[in-house]
Amino acid sequence: MADARIVLAYSRDCGIIAIASGTKYESARTALHKSGFQRGEAGVYRLPAEDREASRTTLVGLVRCAEMHGATVTASSRRFIGDAARDIARHLPGQWDTQVELYSHPAWQEDLAPWLWDSGELGRAVQTDRIPYAVTLTDAASGTTLLLIERPGHQHDYLVGAFAPDSFGEGYGDPRAPRSIVLPPFPGPAARAITDRYLPAYDRAVHVRRTAAVASAVDRIRTEHDTWSAMVASGRYSDATPWASTRSAPRPHSSWKAPGGTS
Repeated sequence: MADARIVLAYSRDCGIIAIASGTKYESARTALHKSGFQRGEAGVYRLPAEDREASRTTLVGLVRCAEMHGATVTASSRRFIGDAARDIARHLPGQWDTQVELYSHPAWQEDLAPWLWDSGELGRAVQTDRIPYAVTLTDAASGTTLLLIERPGHQHDYLVGAFAPDSFGEGYGDPRAPRSIVLPPFPGPAARAITDRYLPAYDRAVHVRRTAAVASAVDRIRTEHDTWSAMVASGRYSDATPWASTRSAPRPHSSWKAPGGTS
């Protein structure tokens, strides 16, 4: 893959969209700027398409300018992913906010991987394929955040998965993580797949992990209690030192803290 790359897509609201990526993505951005593209939200460049002739002239100039800066220009077979995500969000129950995310430099994508909570194709794709952009969909009520990407190696499908809830920390490598699913390019069926298949599986996975966390905490409490009881019965500390200098048993201590920080 070229060190500097420009991907073009069409947006019904913004016209022609351009996204720069690669280890030398700044060269691609320079070519876009010099060619007349305007930088918008999240670093996405755009070119209004009301005047087709003017747009065509600008695109021809972009190709030439990109070559001068060592960048390649390709046209996506899909519409702009931001539009696709917003259309899906409108069909989901509740209020979902969408946000385009750019991983222009490959290192930015590496920073994404640890926080994905996925045991399916999405998690593998983020680790093995180049994903220069994506969209997050966040449920305003629950805080659940999904990640939508274009499915690598396919011209039309998408992949959707989730980030771990904030209380879980990093989600990488968790065997209890839900599996991402493939979405069709049509917003209605895609939203139904999320609502009927993915979100119920996600909720079950959250419940299982939280139940396991509580069970683990209870086991630690029991272990510490058994240790303390044995110390009281023997009259010695855990390192076999007698309570020679004390008249009463030591107070039990637990390092476990309940969710929310209370001990």
